[in-house]
Amino acid sequence: MTEDCVQRFLFDDLDIRGAVVRLGPVWQQLLTQRDYPAPVIRLLGEMSATTLLMADNLKQPGRLTIQLRGDGPVPLLVIDCSEQLNIRCMAQHSAAVEETTTIGLLGQGQLLLSLDLPTLREPYQSIVPLTGESIAEVFEHYLRQSEQVASRFFLAATPTGAAGLFLQKMPSADQRDGDGWARIEALASTVKPEELLDLPSQELLARLFHEETVRLFDAHPVSNICPEDWEKVGNMLLSLGREEVYEVLKERGAIVIRDDLANREYRFDKAAVDKLFINTPETPPTVH
Repeated sequence: MTEDCVQRFLFDDLDIRGAVVRLGPVWQQLLTQRDYPAPVIRLLGEMSATTLLMADNLKQPGRLTIQLRGDGPVPLLVIDCSEQLNIRCMAQHSAAVEETTTIGLLGQGQLLLSLDLPTLREPYQSIVPLTGESIAEVFEHYLRQSEQVASRFFLAATPTGAAGLFLQKMPSADQRDGDGWARIEALASTVKPEELLDLPSQELLARLFHEETVRLFDAHPVSNICPEDWEKVGNMLLSLGREEVYEVLKERGAIVIRDDLANREYRFDKAAVDKLFINTPETPPTVH
C-alpha cells in the first residue's frame, strides 16, 4: 500500500486534473510527542493534506507556507512545505478543546499564504479572511477568488493517517464536455473518509470514476526531515546578548528553546551557555 506521497492524475477526455495525497508514517512522525486533542489532529491533518496538494500543483516549484489564524479554541495552524514536499507543521490550542465545527474551532480570522520562489526577490504573500465552514471550503473559496478556477477538496484525518483528494477544472473543460465537471464533482462527493485513508490512489480513482478515462502519474514522496540546527539557535541567543541570556539562565537554571514547527527542543545549561559566549571578551557572570 502506497503511503506518504502525492500522486497527480488527469481526465484526458474532460480537461479536469487532480491529485491524491495519503500520509501514514510521516503523519505519525509529525504528531510524535505533541499530545494534540482529536479536534486539533483533524484540523491539522486536513490542512497538511491540503497544503501538500497545493504545493505539488504549483506552476513553479517553491516553498509554500500556510497559516490559519483565528480567535477560537484553535487560534493558529501552520504548515510549511518545501518544493521537495518536505513538510513541517504545528498548532496552538486552548487547554480544553471539544469537537465542534471547523469554524467553531478556528473562530473568525485570516488565511495567510506565503510562496517563496527562486525567481522572486521577496516571497509572494496573500492574506484573506477565513471564509467557509470547513478546511476544504476555506481553500476552495481561496482558489476560486485568487485563481478564478473551480476546485474541490475532499479531506480526512485521524491520529494514524491523513489524506485528501483534489480536483480542479481547467479553462477548456466546458468546451470538451459541458457536463463533465458537474459529473466528476458529483462522483467525487460520494467518497468516504475511510476510502481516502485506506485505498491506494489507483484503486480509489477506479472506484470513484470507473466509467472515466483517468491518467495517473508517478507518485511524489512526502517527507518530514528536520535536522537539528544548534548553530542557528546559538546565534539567536548570541543576538540577545550576554546580559539577557545569563539573566534567564539565573532565573530558570537552563534555557530551553522550543521549535514548534520542527517539533524539536534545544536545551542549554550553564556549561553550554558559557561555551557559547567563550569567544566574547567579557567574563560570564556567576550563576548560582
